Amino acid sequence: MADDPYKALGLGKNATQDEIKKAYRKIAKTDHPDLNPDPAAHERFKAASSAYDLLKDPEQRARFDRGEIDASGQERPQRHYYREYAEQGDNPYRQSHGFEDFSDVFSDLFGQRAQARRGGGARSFDMRGPDQRFTLEIDFMTAARGGSTRITMPDGAVLEVRIPEGAHDGQVIRLRGKGGPGMGDGAPGDALLTLIVAEDPDWKRDGDDVETTLPITIDEAVLGGKVEAQTIDGPVMLTVPRGASSGQKLRLKGRGIKGAGGRRGDQHVALKIVMPPKVDDELARFMEQWRRSHAYDPRRGK
Repeated sequence: MADDPYKALGLGKNATQDEIKKAYRKIAKTDHPDLNPDPAAHERFKAASSAYDLLKDPEQRARFDRGEIDASGQERPQRHYYREYAEQGDNPYRQSHGFEDFSDVFSDLFGQRAQARRGGGARSFDMRGPDQRFTLEIDFMTAARGGSTRITMPDGAVLEVRIPEGAHDGQVIRLRGKGGPGMGDGAPGDALLTLIVAEDPDWKRDGDDVETTLPITIDEAVLGGKVEAQTIDGPVMLTVPRGASSGQKLRLKGRGIKGAGGRRGDQHVALKIVMPPKVDDELARFMEQWRRSHAYDPRRGK
């Protein structure tokens, strides 16, 4: 990946977290392999995905800015590490050992179990492959209802990914064995997909609760009645109370997002009175007559 993740997103180091997120989404919408077959676009998308995965976490971003980790998120080796060992009188690495003595060294350096095996007098190592991290943007309804989506991996492989019901922004899905290749007979690593739930103009999410806006007519606000409202599970008939006001919220219990414990949140429906496309003379005369005997001022306190 690029040495400068900020450059991969077209940003400077003083970019805000919101600017980083918007920059990645912009690139994903133009250069994703499913949308743009150009190999150059594929490379830009790969670089942007790796950059966003590093910079979206403020703590990890700060560590990169301080030089503690590199652009791939790996720890940077301390410059004095080998010198410190060289200055020790009992330095084990300066002794003339056979190659087999380095099996433990590999285990320490890579943080994984490096298994040595003998075969024809030679030594080799079986090591699990590295995990690879990616980001995956999904729409609101896919996150709420669950479902599946197809993704294209950097090596060109197309995978079907199952999205669990109630998925949330930042949730990680593990695809076992779909990461980097192992060493020797070592198993491949895993692919870790960090979900980004795209914003939806019709839905707002607060934890496991959701909120929608329901337009109603003047007569529905005055007289009340049954009105169709959209929910995650499909349309339902909602009772609008007589004398409803814009901004008034009605609750649909258990119609929200499925939480970790299996319980679903609630849906809050905000009413919005919408005027007719045209105020005709009949409506105008009626309101003038009504106002003469029923005038009120909603801007004054009760």
